[in-house]
Amino acid sequence: MHSFQSHQLPVDAVSLSHPTKNADDYLVLRLEAFPSGEDRFNRTGIPAVGFVLSNQTFKPPHTFGPFYFIADSYGYFAGHRKSSNTGIIIGAAAGGSVLLLLALLVGIYAFRQKRRAEIADKQNNPFAAWDPRKDSGDVPQLKGARSFSFEELKKCTNNFSDDNVIGSGGYGKVYKGVLHRGQLVAVKRAQRGSMQGGLEFKSEIEMLSRVHHKNVVSLVGFCFEHDDQMLVYEYIPNGTLKESLSGKSGVQLDWTRRLRIALGAARGLQYLHELANPPIIHRDIKSNNILLDERLTAKVADFGLSKLMGDPEKGHVTTQVKGTMGYMDPEYYMTQQLTNKSDIYSFGVVMLELVTARQPIEKGKYIVREVKQYMDKTKLLYNLQEILDPSILVTPLKGLEKFVDLALSCVEDAGAERPPIGDVVKEIENIMQIAGLNPNADSASASSSYGAVKGYNHPYSDESLFVYSGAFPPSNIDPQ
Repeated sequence: MHSFQSHQLPVDAVSLSHPTKNADDYLVLRLEAFPSGEDRFNRTGIPAVGFVLSNQTFKPPHTFGPFYFIADSYGYFAGHRKSSNTGIIIGAAAGGSVLLLLALLVGIYAFRQKRRAEIADKQNNPFAAWDPRKDSGDVPQLKGARSFSFEELKKCTNNFSDDNVIGSGGYGKVYKGVLHRGQLVAVKRAQRGSMQGGLEFKSEIEMLSRVHHKNVVSLVGFCFEHDDQMLVYEYIPNGTLKESLSGKSGVQLDWTRRLRIALGAARGLQYLHELANPPIIHRDIKSNNILLDERLTAKVADFGLSKLMGDPEKGHVTTQVKGTMGYMDPEYYMTQQLTNKSDIYSFGVVMLELVTARQPIEKGKYIVREVKQYMDKTKLLYNLQEILDPSILVTPLKGLEKFVDLALSCVEDAGAERPPIGDVVKEIENIMQIAGLNPNADSASASSSYGAVKGYNHPYSDESLFVYSGAFPPSNIDPQ
């Protein structure tokens, strides 16, 4: 009544009756309006009442929500014994049509907004529609890896306790964990600033789940919940090669063990380059990314910077320069063209690290240049005794000269001059035979990443090394 009176309509009273629900579970009420001052409405009163109801001028209480109005015909106009109700019918039909059209538009808009939200959610969370309990929906194509809930990993790492931390870096932290069946795992949890987009994370775990080789760390599973990105790997008890060479792990590496480690790492890299489909360029081969298991078997790890060789015939992938200074291929650094020979360069640096136990860059000195400067092929052990690791000098170093020759061929400035990984594996096998070892027998019981601009100077020039020993090149290399 208040709405009618506020619009000065000739309505004296209203009646609500026959409350029912239709097939769509909507409440249906019959509304009767009674004229004011007369016993019938005139021809102007009826359209005015119908207009207020059909165009939503009348607002019901919030508890009732929206409504729509369906008019009945009215044939009893004041002052006329017979009258046509055509105008009333047309007016009511027009009002109802407008209301129906508005409802249709609102429905279309709501559907499109929901669809956009679903698409946005899918881009941010590729597993949003995936129920781990079912084999349906947007399931990542995994082979041998599974999805873990956040609570599972929280429990197995003792609530991500600092006591369980076994590694850390710019990406985040690695925690030692124990699954409910007693399996030891390493949980790599990305920190907020280093997380990838959802689709990139999904691509990475799909790639890692396809990699299966005794010299490559296996992916056990992943977690993508609570805005967290976590990768779960098999636990490797003896830590990194870098820790063993530095004496941090307590593992003693004699010359024969170092040869086996070199062969294992080379075979893991060979698998990535030649047997994975599509081939994988690791892009960050270094002693910190080679792990040693309980039998000191080498396993290539950490594929955070890896790239798929989508077109092997092209021979390279043009991409932003990323890697670790000291191990990074200078050709890739200067051209931004990544090839599998970039991994060969990095592996050559690791080989020199194996014989010297020195970091690639120490106090402005680059290990590749140091070996070349000391080397004299006319003398015993190429005259390298001064820079060789003293702990391996206590035993005969059979095959060391060939090992150094191979390492230096891997670190040629031009990628075309470096051997393919298959040749590297064969040569290490030959060196092991010279040392009296069976290359097919089982083994015995961190730097920062940087990006560079195309055309920058050689990364291991005297000036660059001097700057690196105290800081990094200020204007041309940015931390990742």
